[in-house]
Amino acid sequence: MDHVKVERLGPFPRVSKPVFITSGILIVGFIIFGVLFTETAGTLFGFLQGFITDKFGWLFILLMNLALALCIYLAMSRYGDIRLGLQTEAPQYSLFSWIGMLFSAGVGIGLIYWGTAEPLYHFMAPPLGEPNSVETAKQAINFTFLHWGLHAWALYAFVALSLAYFHYRRGLPLSIRSTLYPLLGKKIFGRWGHAVDILAVFGTMFGVVTSLGLGVLQINSGLEKLFGTPNSLTVQIALIAFITVLAVISVLMGLDKGIKRLSDINIGLTAILLGFMVILGPTLFIFDSFLENVGNYLSVFVPLGLWGEAYEGQENWQSSWTIFYWAWWVSWAPFVGIFIARISRGRTIREFVLGVMLIPITILFFWFTTFGGVAIHMELLAAIDPALASPGLVEAVQADFGSAIFKLIEYYPLTKPITFIIVIMIVLWFVTSSDSASFVIDMLTAGGDTNPPKIQRLFWASTEGVIAAVLLAAGGLSALQAAAIVAGLPFALVVFVMMYALLRGLSRDQLILYRAQQYYITAESADHNTANEFVDEDLLEGPPKIAKGD
Repeated sequence: MDHVKVERLGPFPRVSKPVFITSGILIVGFIIFGVLFTETAGTLFGFLQGFITDKFGWLFILLMNLALALCIYLAMSRYGDIRLGLQTEAPQYSLFSWIGMLFSAGVGIGLIYWGTAEPLYHFMAPPLGEPNSVETAKQAINFTFLHWGLHAWALYAFVALSLAYFHYRRGLPLSIRSTLYPLLGKKIFGRWGHAVDILAVFGTMFGVVTSLGLGVLQINSGLEKLFGTPNSLTVQIALIAFITVLAVISVLMGLDKGIKRLSDINIGLTAILLGFMVILGPTLFIFDSFLENVGNYLSVFVPLGLWGEAYEGQENWQSSWTIFYWAWWVSWAPFVGIFIARISRGRTIREFVLGVMLIPITILFFWFTTFGGVAIHMELLAAIDPALASPGLVEAVQADFGSAIFKLIEYYPLTKPITFIIVIMIVLWFVTSSDSASFVIDMLTAGGDTNPPKIQRLFWASTEGVIAAVLLAAGGLSALQAAAIVAGLPFALVVFVMMYALLRGLSRDQLILYRAQQYYITAESADHNTANEFVDEDLLEGPPKIAKGD
């Protein structure tokens, strides 16, 4: 079968020149534009972001709901028995490590940044109803769960499943281009495939760099509260350099010793922090409200997921929040999808889909209840008894989303030690995010190689840090974030095509699996290894046969 041509380029031993060079030119060109014409770049991409979220909001809503429906169907259907790899293969990583690495793909940092701020913001400025009421409190949690819940993880699960299926079952490169093989055939190894992978590199790089730049602002805020460290550009650039060095060390350690170990540590710190907040906070309220929050969300997630503000007469709120989130998740889908696919070999489609969709949101929902729900609870109590007011919490959210969690911690004992743990968690999440992103970008620019050379990963990890520092100094992060959102629209169209391509590929695989099962049943001495004698030389184009390992 054809493959993506990889060759040496200067110090880099294995790259796909069209993807590597074109991606590099586009990234450098954007950085120069953002630094030299910061205001113009901000205005241009801000306008494009507003245009996309206003005019194509319905498209993103349709995409997210289709992804959710398709994932539920695949998990419940006969396709769920298909394994991502050999049918007798065991999962590559333990469940604990797998969960930890799911969060290392960039989503974990959202726990810290938005955990307190988003529910409290929706409570203060709701899209529907009166602010600061019990009903608005429930609505605030519902919208937060919507943005971080089933729809978001269904999109990640679908993109990751498409990548894993065509890589582990069909032997194609672990690259976005491979998901389009049933439609484009060998053209995926040409300019069409290059274009799709370049788009994925663009979204991954700019999404991670934006998060890195915004994250150091939150770390700086935590250090200011801990040690009185100045909240300045110099400190923030130093933090970027520090995080980049740690990411480089993680890259040198490799996937199993680097990202895996750091992810395990972060999951442990997350459990410690959650336990502290539950035990020393309003424990009964947290458990009661968690169950009620999940019930409220499940009762409204379909109408809320399809809500388009059509009858409200204006679309400002949804464009700024829900549609923004949908476009942001779509732009991150290549990055998160490729990384999840890389760590998920050996799992069945059913196990994969249900695991990716349900395990992270259970943790996320409990986190948002513990941090955001408790903050809202404090405000509701203050409305009843002004003596219980929490001075500064609302103001912190209004001034800076990232500082809200540190303000909340001030109402708990051991404020400084806990603040220190939170800062460590933010740093580790960003290290694993940077490492994961460089790993994914290197795979994309190396033709889908699942073990690309470390020198190339070092290059991309260092590039992320340099870009974040330059744009932070020039004030161009907002333009970069808007550019990542703009990249979400063309990739949304790619995801629609991927849906058809995956179903087409799965239907063929199911026939092969059925024939293999019939062989096991009818052969007197058959076992699962017997089918390894049957080799499918061209499964994608030839007549159905029993694939090797099936």
